[in-house]
Amino acid sequence: MRKILIVEDDTAIAAIERDYLEIDGFDVEIAPDGITGLERGLSGAFDLILLDLMLPGLDGFTVCRKLREQVDVPILMVTARQEDIDKIRGLGLGADDYIEKPFSPSVLAARVKAHLARYQRLAGPEKRKAEITLGGLRLNTETHRLYVDGREVELKNKEYELLLFFLLHIDAVFSREALYERVWGMDAMGDNATVAVHINRLREKIEEDPANPQIILTVRGTGYRLGGAYASE
Repeated sequence: MRKILIVEDDTAIAAIERDYLEIDGFDVEIAPDGITGLERGLSGAFDLILLDLMLPGLDGFTVCRKLREQVDVPILMVTARQEDIDKIRGLGLGADDYIEKPFSPSVLAARVKAHLARYQRLAGPEKRKAEITLGGLRLNTETHRLYVDGREVELKNKEYELLLFFLLHIDAVFSREALYERVWGMDAMGDNATVAVHINRLREKIEEDPANPQIILTVRGTGYRLGGAYASE
C-alpha cells in the first residue's frame, strides 16, 4: 500500500484530504506542523508528500527545500494564495507540482496517482542505458547525476526529468503542453507556464550561454527540441 504524508496544520482540511486518499486505498499519515513534517518526511517511509505552505514551526518552502536535499519522492505543495504560486515557480525548490485551494477530492486523488505513476516509471526497471552521453553532457540515470564537460551540475528533480525526456526523444519537437503532460504526468489542465520556468532554469545550468541556447532550443511557435549538434550524435 502506498504511503502518503500530509503536512497540514488545519485539522479539518487534513482530515478531508486523509479520508479521500484512504478511500482510494492509500495509507495516510498527518503531520500537524513543519518541524514534524520535515522529521517524518526525512524518514523515507513515504511514497508522496502533500505539503501545505503556511505551517507553524517551519514554513512549507523551508520544509520542501530540506526534504528535496535528501528525499526523492513526489512533493506536492498546497496553497490558496496566488503570490505563493508565483514563489513556488520562481524559487526552484524541487516541488513536483502545486495544488491550488480550494480543490475537489477527485483532483487531489488524480494528481497524487499521476505523480506516483510517473515516479514508478522513472524508478522502475526499464531497458535504458545507465548513462546517456551526448556532446559534453553525461547523465547517469541511476544516480541522477549530470556532468557538463566533466563538471558535475546539480539538478532539481524536475530539471533532471526534463533533460532525461529530451535525451530519450532525440529529433522530436514538443509543445509546452505536451511536455507538461508527459513530464508532469497529467493532462495540461493546470498551469503549463511552469515548463518554461524549468527549461530556463535548466538552460542556466547546462548552457555555456543561456541567452543563446545550443542544447535545448526553442522552436518558435511550436515548442522545444534538443539542439541540432546534440540530436545528430
